[in-house]
Amino acid sequence: MTTIIALVSQKGGVGKSTVSRALATEAAQNGLSVKIADLDTQQGTCVEWNRTRLEKAIKPIVAVEAFGTAAQALKIAPQYDLLIIDGPARASVGTLEIAKAANLVVQPTGPAKDDLIPAVKEFHALVKAGIPRERLVFALNGVGTEAEEREAREYITDAGYLILGCLYEQPAYRRAHNSGRSVTETSYKHLNKQADALIQSLIDKIGVDDDGELSEDKAQEQLGRTSVA
Repeated sequence: MTTIIALVSQKGGVGKSTVSRALATEAAQNGLSVKIADLDTQQGTCVEWNRTRLEKAIKPIVAVEAFGTAAQALKIAPQYDLLIIDGPARASVGTLEIAKAANLVVQPTGPAKDDLIPAVKEFHALVKAGIPRERLVFALNGVGTEAEEREAREYITDAGYLILGCLYEQPAYRRAHNSGRSVTETSYKHLNKQADALIQSLIDKIGVDDDGELSEDKAQEQLGRTSVA
């Protein structure tokens, strides 16, 4: 049974590809067949990152492919244990299509109101369209201070949504991406540990599917327990 995790947002630069790459590398490290479906054909962030990773022969190998539509990406889902859909930097009809198929929909967001307000509106629209609220979760990214994190958490919680985890703004994360690595593969153990905590919280959440098809035990069996030494 394939697990589908979708990364969506109303705008670019909020961390969709960051979470996609970290989840994919950790899942592949645990021996799973995993693919990132990059739907942002203009930016191609994950595709370009993977090209660098392959050129440098970084293990584990992560499969990444660009797709023009959500329907095309979903067709190849049965071939993998885990399909990660890195959605385009905008909301569209395809966003609802992706959300309907996904076991979990993750919306990364920055802590600024400019990011939070449209992000919450996007999830409200998905709930109105029939997506169970329990399948919609946030991940904070690019946070500068603890106070900023706290305020953003309060805003999202008050809106009725769960926050999986948080990544602080760190140049080392950007350097990792530039070199074909993920945020769990930096040169700094404490930063890897912070990133791994976000990915682990995502894995822990997968078992909370509204129709009960994917139990937490099954999710752990499929995705493995990630850990960074």
